[in-house]
Amino acid sequence: QLQLVESGGGLVQSGGSLRLSCAASGSSLDRYAVAWFRQAPGKEREGVSCATTRSDVTNYADSVKGRFTISRDNAKNMVYLQMNSLKPEDTAVYYCRVWTLTADDYWGQGTQVTVSS
Repeated sequence: QLQLVESGGGLVQSGGSLRLSCAASGSSLDRYAVAWFRQAPGKEREGVSCATTRSDVTNYADSVKGRFTISRDNAKNMVYLQMNSLKPEDTAVYYCRVWTLTADDYWGQGTQVTVSS
């Protein structure tokens, strides 16, 4: 069973940067697509960014394009989200998700990101 643990969240001022990490254990990430989601208080969980197994295709929500970058290191079983030019509206709990086309689907427990104005 694959397990995911996010880290790197915290409190940052508007315009600042954070790098989120997602560490996978129990299985290799090689065959999984990866994604970051977020959920702000009182709002539904939304997709932020995703990447294919070799990161040859990546996608971003319009709200984060040009500011966030998803990456992965399959050798280290890690997924990252570099977040630059952070805004107060980026405040949310950020979740890492990995899945395969055969219905394997795993989520991390989330890490809080708070951006002050």
